[in-house]
Amino acid sequence: MKNLKSKIVLGSLVFATVIACKKGDYAAGYSEGIQSTDSTVKVSDSISSAATMQVEGKQFIKTADVNMEVKDVYEATVAIEKSLLQLGGFVTSSRLNSRVVSEETFNTSDQNAVMVRKFQTENSMQVRVPTEKLGALLQFINDRKVFLNSRVILAEDVTANLKLAELEAKRISKTGENIAKIKPNKDKVELGDQNMSEGNYQEIAGMDMNDRLKYSTVDLYLKEPNLRVAEIGVANTQNMDNKYKFNFIYETRNAFVEGFYLTQKLIVGIVTLWPILLVGGLLFYFLRRRKTSLHIGKTEIPE
Repeated sequence: MKNLKSKIVLGSLVFATVIACKKGDYAAGYSEGIQSTDSTVKVSDSISSAATMQVEGKQFIKTADVNMEVKDVYEATVAIEKSLLQLGGFVTSSRLNSRVVSEETFNTSDQNAVMVRKFQTENSMQVRVPTEKLGALLQFINDRKVFLNSRVILAEDVTANLKLAELEAKRISKTGENIAKIKPNKDKVELGDQNMSEGNYQEIAGMDMNDRLKYSTVDLYLKEPNLRVAEIGVANTQNMDNKYKFNFIYETRNAFVEGFYLTQKLIVGIVTLWPILLVGGLLFYFLRRRKTSLHIGKTEIPE
């Protein structure tokens, strides 16, 4: 039983290696960087054979990465999406972004102004297309370019991986039959559960592998070579601020009303302090009277 369990663990490790599908194991690849353009080169010559390569008895997972400049990013994006739809593909992500370089507003009249905005548009896309249509899509994309910065096309030979996955499936099936022959106990349940889990992973990995074989993934980065300028009509906010910054008649009338209310508040405040004012008044009266009496007494003393 320990022997059987060890085999299942070993099989799991082998299977994990199969489904990893590391990109470092590519059997065939194509990479090119364009340094200059040549109008005499035909469009069909610019598509790598890796995109359309078919070898008897071989299975390839194909991917492509294109970085290029186009005249109008938005128009190129829409055109690529339409072409992709016709080829039976689909877009998995599209991130179109306009990077503003500068922005300045110029007044043209008392009411109107023009905002001049300089910007550059770019888009990062990931699309998937039926593998047999990859060459057609790359050719269409190539037609939209103004300048090609880089293009990478990879064809990964997964023939051996598929064969190993097939053998692993047979091994898992055989292991299940061997487990079924073991007398029912705790270890049998655990081994059966592990074998079933491994079979599930095997099935999901097979589905993923088939999907990657059927549809190729293309990463696109589109960018405009020069800055673009947008002129946007806006209101003359500076003139509007000056217009309503100060209104003499309104401010004068408001000051008069506020002064009236302030006077009322002062009167009310004084009335509120009447006890203090009364005591102060009495003290002032008695002190003044005493001072007067002392003054009269001094004047009556004979010399």
